[in-house]
Amino acid sequence: MAKIAFIGLGNMGGPMASNLLKAGHDVTVFDLSKDAVSALVSDGAATADTAHDAANGAECVITMLPAGQHVETVYLGENGLLSALPAGTLVIDSSTIAPETARGVAQAATEKGLAFIDAPVSGGVGGAKAGTLTFICGGEEETFNRAKPILDAMGKNIFLAGPHGAGQVAKICNNMLLAILMAGTSEALALGANNGLDPAVLSEIMKQSSGGNWALNVYNPWPGVMEGVPASRDYQGGFLVKLMTKDLGLAFDNAVKQQSSIPMGSLARNLFQLHAGQGSADLDFSSILKLYKPE
Repeated sequence: MAKIAFIGLGNMGGPMASNLLKAGHDVTVFDLSKDAVSALVSDGAATADTAHDAANGAECVITMLPAGQHVETVYLGENGLLSALPAGTLVIDSSTIAPETARGVAQAATEKGLAFIDAPVSGGVGGAKAGTLTFICGGEEETFNRAKPILDAMGKNIFLAGPHGAGQVAKICNNMLLAILMAGTSEALALGANNGLDPAVLSEIMKQSSGGNWALNVYNPWPGVMEGVPASRDYQGGFLVKLMTKDLGLAFDNAVKQQSSIPMGSLARNLFQLHAGQGSADLDFSSILKLYKPE
């Protein structure tokens, strides 16, 4: 079992750290939210007053942070963790950030003799709680093989997408497609409901037809159709609209740099940005249905 520092205990990070504890790892946690830290203490986690204190003596450091600037703040600079960690420490960043940011942190880590991989996740809060996340990793194969036993405690599907930054590229592609599917599913359900169809019945029809997709199967956006999903608890918890908007921005920025055409991704970005601006930034992203089904 490994001695792990886990930094960032949000909707995803908290359950991930909890699963590491359940697997028998020695985990020290840090987050700016005292409530988030307290929730892990009951699972057996040790706590620290700073990220540096949490990482002191750790064999592995895992971060799950909101955006690239937070990752750079934690790792880089004179007071960043990379300057304090001993050579050979395994560093896993599971935040979703720009590929070039991941590459920059990876280069800095490599220069310090650290073993770094970017390992963003897919599977949502439900997957984080169940320990069935998909990890999409970028880095050296040797580092990936070293990290895999730790990732196995939190995930079901562990992929090496390519070199540093590749995990982030694959993640933003996945989330762009997810946003398109959720917006399209919401649009179709609203059209059916406007014609008098029961959204639950229509969902079952489409699940068994060519329109079937992940949103219909496990994350239905229509309230009351599926138990246990954010749509059935006023869109609370889950993957927030503001985070989906951030990820769509990453996809858009990358597409501009790569001269890739993403007309549907761009439209999805505009829809989620509009939705966020209407006071829904802190709701689950499936609340995009509200654009098609006003209160």
